[in-house]
Amino acid sequence: MTGNTGLFNQRFAKNFIPLPGFQVPEVGQLAPDFTLPRIGGGLVRLSDYRGQQPVLLAFTRIFTEKLFCPFCYPHIQDLKQRYQDIRDRGAELLMISSTDPVQSEQIVSDLNLPYPFLSDPDCTTFRLYGAGQALGAPLPAQFIIDREGRITYRHLFTFIDSNAEPDRILKELKRLG
Repeated sequence: MTGNTGLFNQRFAKNFIPLPGFQVPEVGQLAPDFTLPRIGGGLVRLSDYRGQQPVLLAFTRIFTEKLFCPFCYPHIQDLKQRYQDIRDRGAELLMISSTDPVQSEQIVSDLNLPYPFLSDPDCTTFRLYGAGQALGAPLPAQFIIDREGRITYRHLFTFIDSNAEPDRILKELKRLG
């Protein structure tokens, strides 16, 4: 059990009021750098990928280790199934959740996730990328970042189009060649 166990926790209160993303980084802009803990050990710094390989940042909406967003859970599973396709295009997928490290460990274990899963319980990185928030958790978003560290694609949550389709992501990664 963690301080964020249960739906009504401190993170829920901070993200309750629906707000669209503010100051969303633009396509062509240098991606804001961050450092987050990777579930399973170590820290991941986005800038460490610069000059190495493209990165897909997938911000996902998870309320607790047992309560997933109905839009995001299928997306998490789709990305799991397509992870090797992402890697075959020379890219890395970094999934970012606002769950705390203990909750995140449970999620990675329960879902058997193969890709790096990063914990951002203060939602700092979600806000850095302008993901927005609503009803207790930050909203999902996806960004593709090229080898030079520039954003080449972004997708922000809407009720019509909640997450970027994996085929679209793969098409965008292929363009980076």
